[in-house]
Amino acid sequence: MHLFSVMLFLLIFGHALADYPLQSRFMAIGKNPYNKVSNPSPNARKWYHKMIAHCFIHGGIVMLITGSLGLGILEFVMHWIIDILKCKKAITSDVDQSLHILCQICYALYIIYVI
Repeated sequence: MHLFSVMLFLLIFGHALADYPLQSRFMAIGKNPYNKVSNPSPNARKWYHKMIAHCFIHGGIVMLITGSLGLGILEFVMHWIIDILKCKKAITSDVDQSLHILCQICYALYIIYVI
């Protein structure tokens, strides 16, 4: 149980680091393809460049903490899906963060109990 707690703490710490200090205002606003103020035309503003960068930061942190490229890629994909749902206003910010933390719990369980 101790190893699980340490792994979970590191994953949640990494998530907080990537979602707050490592995500600039430029990235946070610009990654939203539905934000008409910052992205009057998605093709003109290249919103996906900012989303890719943000998700790579998250995936990279998960990979560094777990040592698993597969989990890093899974985090990239899951973070993209969850953030797009938030951008579409299909989920709230609270649900967004809860889903991200649920992912971290699943990664920690996988690393400790499966591998």
